[in-house]
Order: sequence, then structure tokens, then C-alpha cells
Amino acid sequence: MHQTDEPLGAAHTAVLPAGPGGASRTRAPRRRILVIGLGAAVGWGFTSAAAELARSGWLGAPAFGAWRTVCLAITVQALPFLLLGTALSGAINAFVPASVFSRALPSRPALAVPVAGAAGVVLPGCECASVPVANSLIRRGVTPAAAFAFLLSAPAINPVVLTATAVAFPGSPAMVAARLLASLVTAVVMGWLWLWLGREEWLRPAARHTGHHPGHSRWNEFRRGFQHDFLHAGGYLVLGAAAAATFNVTVPRSVLDTFSGSPWLSVLFLAGLAIVLAVCSEADAFVAASLAGFSPTARLAFLVVGPMVDLKLIALQAGTFGRAFALRFSTATVVVAIACSVLIGGALL
Repeated sequence: MHQTDEPLGAAHTAVLPAGPGGASRTRAPRRRILVIGLGAAVGWGFTSAAAELARSGWLGAPAFGAWRTVCLAITVQALPFLLLGTALSGAINAFVPASVFSRALPSRPALAVPVAGAAGVVLPGCECASVPVANSLIRRGVTPAAAFAFLLSAPAINPVVLTATAVAFPGSPAMVAARLLASLVTAVVMGWLWLWLGREEWLRPAARHTGHHPGHSRWNEFRRGFQHDFLHAGGYLVLGAAAAATFNVTVPRSVLDTFSGSPWLSVLFLAGLAIVLAVCSEADAFVAASLAGFSPTARLAFLVVGPMVDLKLIALQAGTFGRAFALRFSTATVVVAIACSVLIGGALL
């Protein structure tokens, strides 16, 4: 008996016995077949819809021209900041060991929470990466309250996000300051609330790893992390820009007046819109700036709630820490974020 070398990827494909015709068959994973079929169905649906719109002449209508202009403007303005933010996040993930964070935090949990929250100012990262980073910090001994404060603050107050906010709101430094303060206060308050009311049984840490893997190329990890984050967040950027453009073009002015005319309704409406749109934090300022019919405080609520609670983040938190945690933590975060936005926005804007 002799052994032959086999490529590492050979285990992923099983060769079945030859059929009646003598040809060997390969077994394709069912999940891949379902994904390909679903992708083909979605592609066919979009193609059919586009063909129908072209036949109806709607693609040349002024409304579609306005929609296309708004969508492209939001995307083009936000893309450089998204690129820079995901590059910095990938570099930190690949080159900075997670143990650095645990050594830098105070030993007392009550003091570690504000320090971890303030660390988000100098440690950029998108909200998609903040959940696995927080999980990694917990597994390395960081108190969960501090990890959750960092989870909320890092995607909301990092330099890339604040710079993008300043560009989206030119001549309005108060909006940048209000976003920084409201987001930081929300993150710290949520960390302290976990110290006070959090229970260990709500938390189910998953075995995930972030940062450098020993024996792997750091540059390769940076490339893979950057590629994953950019493509993942870029997809949400395009969807968010399209949703914002659709909102601006299709929603009647009377509906907007119903919400924008009431201070409380406008805040609640844009907070809920931020949860549904799930725009990346490096790009949400441009979406908020396009919602010119709403008050500055309502748009501040959009900027504070979005990076902390949206549909994709709820799903990520549920998959990482458990559904019991995600439900309680997301609900409490929305309430605290809206309260901080109203108080700080009312004082500064």
C-alpha cells in the first residue's frame, strides 16, 4: 500500500463512482446550488424589471433622473471615506494584537467603560467589524461592559466618521461636536447599564478570532479583512444610497411635513429609518445631509442610532452573543441614543 499526496482543497469535492457511461460525477454542495439558483432568480427578476421599465419609458422620466443623481451623489461622496475606514480597520485587525486593548484598560470595570468608549475616537472601525472585535476582547479578559462601550463608540466617533460628517455638513461644526458627544455618552451609559443590570446568562460568547493568526502573513490577513469589510459595507452603502434617493423622490411632501413638522415624530421617524436603512457609518452622514426637510436634532438622531443599532447589527449580535442579549441590548441602546440625541442636539444645534 502506498500513499499519494493530495491537494488541501481536494477534501471539499467528493468523487462518486462512475455512472453507466463510465464518467465520474462530482457532488456539488446543496447550499451552493441553492445560492446559484437564488442569484439567478434575483438577476432574472431585476433584468425583467429593467426591461419593463425601459419599455414603459420610465427610465427617461425626470423622476428617475433625479433619483439617479441623488443616489450617485451620495455614493460618490461617501466612497472615499468608506475606503479609508475599511483600510484602517483592516490594518488594526491584522497588525495590532487584541492584548493591547486589555493592557490599556483600567482594572476597575466602572473606569474601564469610559476609557474603552473614548478609545473609539482613535481606533477606527466599521460597525460590521465591531461585533467580532468586541467578542474577541471579552474572550481575552476585557470586562463585557467595556467591550460593549467600545462596540458602540468605535464605528460612531472614529476620525473617518467625524471627518465625513464635517464634509457632509459644511460650515456646521456643531453637528460634528453633537455627534461626537451624543455617541460617546450613549456608549458609556450603555456600558454602565450593563454593569448595573446585565446578567451573564444573557451573554453567549462565540469562539471567534480577530487579529493576527500566528503563522499567517499579516499582509495577507490585512488584504482579506479589507476586501471583506469593503465589499460588505459597500453593498450596504449602495443600498442605503438607493433607499435614501427613493425616499427623497417618491415620498410625497405632505408625508414629510407630517413627520418633520413635529419635533418628536421627526426624531423617532429618522431613528427608525436609520435602523432600517443600515447604512455604513462612514457614509451615513451624506444620507443624513440629504434629508434636508428634517430638523438638525432629528438628523443627529439618525447619525447616533444608525452606527449602534440597525438590522444587520442586530443579526450580527444575535449570532455572536445570542438572541436574548441582542434583543435587550439593541432596545436599550435605541432608547438611550434617542435621549442623548435630543438632549445634546437641543443644547448644541
